Amino acid sequence: MHVCICKAGRKAADTKMKQATTKQAGIRAARLDGAGARSRQQERTDATRRKLLAAAEQIFARSGFEAARLEDIAAKAGYTRGAFYANFESKEDIFFTLLEEWVTDTIGSLAASLQMHEGREARSRALRQHYVEIAKDRRLVMLSLEYKLFAVRHPEAHARVRARQDRLKQSATKILAMVSTGRRPAGISNRAIGTALGALSQALLLERLVNPGVLTEKEVRVMLGLFFDALIAPSE
Repeated sequence: MHVCICKAGRKAADTKMKQATTKQAGIRAARLDGAGARSRQQERTDATRRKLLAAAEQIFARSGFEAARLEDIAAKAGYTRGAFYANFESKEDIFFTLLEEWVTDTIGSLAASLQMHEGREARSRALRQHYVEIAKDRRLVMLSLEYKLFAVRHPEAHARVRARQDRLKQSATKILAMVSTGRRPAGISNRAIGTALGALSQALLLERLVNPGVLTEKEVRVMLGLFFDALIAPSE
């Protein structure tokens, strides 16, 4: 009788252990399924944001910030206003997100380009090529102009625009220091040089967009190169 009781006890204990193991396995599976579902949901959210940002970039460059409508941005991306507001608070929010991404991409592109070269002269040539090539980037001049016009028209937001532009200028200053040969026009800082290079490139690109016949792409590239050489490595 005692043996039977022991066997029955062990059997009950084994059953409980199996039940507990099965329960724990179920919990782990549920957690994995939940994590997988969250991961897939995050992927969908990221994809939606990317499409909305790409659409906003096109709309802002085409129509300008003031004339751009949320409905147009959402429709261009293939979504509704609800999808837009699920990802961004306002038109200004997506506008500043674009600016932040542009600053980050510009800095990253320049840094990656220079890291592929050794020595100041090689880096200077790479930076010059990068600078001259922006003569082809219509998006750059249109969005840059929109950001500046936005800052002028909306003084309350000027500090936010300036903070992001200052970040870009600080990075440009560091990049110019990487290619510096020590020769600079008297009294001109790297920060001033970076500002001047950007201002001239955008002005020439804008002129060409307004009247393509007044400047050829080659002329723009040559003038940008000459200006770059004059500021980065002036003759002694």
